[in-house]
Amino acid sequence: MGVSGCGKSTIAAGLAEAIDGLFLEGDDFHPPENKAKMGAGIPLQDEDRWPWFDRLRAAAREALDKGNSPVLACSALKRSHREYLLRDFPCHRLIWLDGSFALIKERMDVREHEYMTSDLLRSQFEALEEPAPHPDLLRVSIALPPDEIVAAIREWLGRR
Repeated sequence: MGVSGCGKSTIAAGLAEAIDGLFLEGDDFHPPENKAKMGAGIPLQDEDRWPWFDRLRAAAREALDKGNSPVLACSALKRSHREYLLRDFPCHRLIWLDGSFALIKERMDVREHEYMTSDLLRSQFEALEEPAPHPDLLRVSIALPPDEIVAAIREWLGRR
């Protein structure tokens, strides 16, 4: 979890590969209306997110039912978002990819993305409710290279 541009997709894909899990790219589950809104520079509201979350939860449940370990890349900016997404998954782990506005904006300004530009980054930081420390939460600095982040997550997961 984390704001747009923090590396969720890169890290989740790398972690899924490392643990032989199933990568679920949150962006792939957005309805077209959400993508159009964000592409127009309009931040999503919670009423836009609930159907998206339902699709993500269904995909994660399906993966588990098939014996896979889902690794989901999703912003989950608010506590209520995380509670909703994870409520039916008692054995979940949450990885918070944390970084500064300046670092993330710099990265976003040089990347190509279907609809999310750095114009919406401020709204992401404003919406972010930092997760409280918890045994099932790992906060990782995105200043580290992706392979080191994945290795740190794997080490942490091995202790769980």
